[in-house]
Amino acid sequence: MKTSLRIRRHPPAPSLRFSSALSIGNFDGVHLGHTAMLEQVCAAAREHDLVPSVLTFAPHPRQYFAQVNHRPELSPPQISGVRDKLTALAQTGIEQIILARFNRQMAEMSATDFVTQLLIEQLGTRWLLVGEDFRFGRQRAGDVELLKKIGLQHGMQVQTMSDVTDAHGHRISSSEVRSALGAGDLNHAAHLLGRTFAMSGHVIHGKKLGRTLNMPTMNMRVTPRCAARSGIYVVRVHGLGSNPLPGVASLGVRPTVEDDGSILLETHLLTSNPDAYGKLIRVELLQHVRDEEKFPDLPTLTAAMHADAQHARSYFALHGL
Repeated sequence: MKTSLRIRRHPPAPSLRFSSALSIGNFDGVHLGHTAMLEQVCAAAREHDLVPSVLTFAPHPRQYFAQVNHRPELSPPQISGVRDKLTALAQTGIEQIILARFNRQMAEMSATDFVTQLLIEQLGTRWLLVGEDFRFGRQRAGDVELLKKIGLQHGMQVQTMSDVTDAHGHRISSSEVRSALGAGDLNHAAHLLGRTFAMSGHVIHGKKLGRTLNMPTMNMRVTPRCAARSGIYVVRVHGLGSNPLPGVASLGVRPTVEDDGSILLETHLLTSNPDAYGKLIRVELLQHVRDEEKFPDLPTLTAAMHADAQHARSYFALHGL
C-alpha cells in the first residue's frame, strides 16, 4: 500500500528508518532518463517490499566546489529549483526523498564511509541503482566496483543503468536539457523532459510599473542560475483557478528599468487580472519570442510589451490553450 511522501533534510532517526530501494543523483530537471531510472527503483521496491527512495543534494556538488574554489563560472545553470525538482520526483512514485546538504563534511566523507554509514546504516539501503559512471566520496574515489564489493558484504544489491536515449539514439541528460533551454528551444527541452518546461513560485510584490503601462504583471523569483534563456515567452499559468490561463512573460533582469541584476519572471495574463499576491503559481514556457532587450525609454518598452502580448494572442488563437 502506498504511503505518504516523506521529504527529509537529514537521514531519518533510527526509529523512523525504513529499508529502502534507492537511487542517487542530482536529478536536475527530472528528465526522461531520470524517470526511467526511478521506474526501476519503484519496481524493485514493490518486488522486495522496500520504500522507493532518492538521495539528492543541495546545493549541486559542482556549485559547492565552484563556490569553495572561487570559480562561480563553473557552477552549472539550474533547470529546476528545489520545489519543482521535489514535485517532479514525487510524481514518479518515489515515496522518500532525502535532500542532503552538500557541505564540507559531505565533500570530505570517504567513499567507504559514504556507503557503510550513509547508505547502509542511516538510509537502510537494500537495493541501489546508479549510473555506470557513478563516482562518490572524497575526491570521487569511489566507483561502482567498490559499491558492489561493500554491498555484497552488507546485503545491499547494486544495479547499474546505462544512459537512456531517445528514439533517434540521442542521449537524454541534464546537460542536453540545459543546452536546449539556453537556446530557447522549448520543443526539444519538452522532448527530453517528457513534459512542458515550467517554473513555480509565489507571486511577490514588485514596483507595479506594469500597471502604469496598462500591462499588470505577476512577479516571481526564479533560481539565480536559471538555465532558461532570458527573454520574452508565451506562457500558460496554473494555480489561479480551475483552468490554466494564457499569458506572456519576461524572464531576466529587466535592463530598461533595473540595474541590480536580480532575475525575475514577470507574467502578464491576457484574459484576466486576478489578485495573485502570495499565491503559488506554475508557469509553463511554451515559446521563446525574443531575447531580453534594453530599450531607450518607457514608450519604446511599452510598445514592445504590447507587441509581445499580441504575438501571444496570435499563438493561442492558432494552438489553443
